Amino acid sequence: MLLHGAGGSTQSFRHLIPLLSESYHVVAIDLPGQGFTRLGAQARCGLETVAEDITVLCELESWRPNAIIGHSAGAAVAFDLAARLPEPPAEVIGINAALSNFKGVAGVMFPVMAKALAMMPGVASLFTASNGNPRSVQRLIEGTGSRLAPDDLRHYGALVSDRGHVNATLQMMAQWDLGPLSNRLPHSKQRGLLIAGTGDRAVPAATSRDLAARIEGLDYTELPDLGHLMHEEAPEAVAGLILARLTKNAPV
Repeated sequence: MLLHGAGGSTQSFRHLIPLLSESYHVVAIDLPGQGFTRLGAQARCGLETVAEDITVLCELESWRPNAIIGHSAGAAVAFDLAARLPEPPAEVIGINAALSNFKGVAGVMFPVMAKALAMMPGVASLFTASNGNPRSVQRLIEGTGSRLAPDDLRHYGALVSDRGHVNATLQMMAQWDLGPLSNRLPHSKQRGLLIAGTGDRAVPAATSRDLAARIEGLDYTELPDLGHLMHEEAPEAVAGLILARLTKNAPV
């Protein structure tokens, strides 16, 4: 199962899916209100509520994922989801996993600002109007440390031009709380791998490196010079690490 990050959609895995599906059945879903989904309840965009709703979806669809792979905020959802499923996955793999809060003043101010923006009428429309042109989209992506091909940038252009998608992303940011998951992870027996790009400007590689060093069962590896969207920049390299991990720990 593949879970995208905040502000993305399943399109971010469009290069990775063909590589993984040669060996596995792959399911990728859009998080509530983002991509091709519709937002149900405005109040169910936080980490725990999203994981709860995906748990129900897995039950309805009879999905029993052997591995959950999450990018950025999707990695946090993956770890939370893994603990809720009746049959926990053998592996959780995080790609540039957003598994720590901002430090210092930013850690206090960012959640407050996100909540304020999410509550203000018209903010989603203002964002789509100011960031929908190709140059703005390119600057947004390059700000994360990644460089994408024109076709990939067009997909992001469609997302940031969608008011519903932007609203759901703002709601997710406003309701995001890593506290409960951070408290549970050190005591979790979940096995996993954290993959980080050393050029990531959105979530520093040290976030994954430090977490793996502190939590038994989590391993860490990195890819040099790649940014936050490294699974789109270098899908073959990322897929190679994922497949090697799943093959190594496959049940005999």
